[in-house]
Amino acid sequence: MENVNTSGKRKTAIARAVVKEGTGRVTINKVPIEMYNPELARLKIQEPLNLVPDKASKVDIRVNVSGGGVMGQASAVRTAIARGMVDFFKDDEMKAMFKEYDRTLLINDARRKLPKKPMGPGARARKQKSYR
Repeated sequence: MENVNTSGKRKTAIARAVVKEGTGRVTINKVPIEMYNPELARLKIQEPLNLVPDKASKVDIRVNVSGGGVMGQASAVRTAIARGMVDFFKDDEMKAMFKEYDRTLLINDARRKLPKKPMGPGARARKQKSYR
C-alpha cells in the first residue's frame, strides 16, 4: 500500500498530510473534518475534496497542522490535501483543474506580514497629526 506525504504553508502555518488508500476519511489534528470548526475554515479545507468527489472517496487523508491562525492553517491544510491527492493519483488533469480553480491549491502563498516600522503602531499606519 502506497502512502504519499506532502506539506502546505501559509504565513506561519505548516500542514503535513499523509494520503493513503481508504474510504474517504479526512482528519485534521485527529479531529474528523465534519467536526472541524469554524465552519468557514472547514468549507475552505473541503474545496479540493469537493472538486474531485469520486477520487476523494477512495483515499484517507490525515493532516497535522501547527502555527499561525485559524484561516492560515485552513489555507495550509487545503494546499497539503490538494498536493497529496495530485501526487497519489499522478493525475495531470486534476493538477490542471486545481490550478485553474485556484493557484494556491498547489502553490504556497508566499505573502508574509510586513515588519513594523518606527514612528507608528504598525507596518503602514502612522500617528495622526492634528495641526491645531
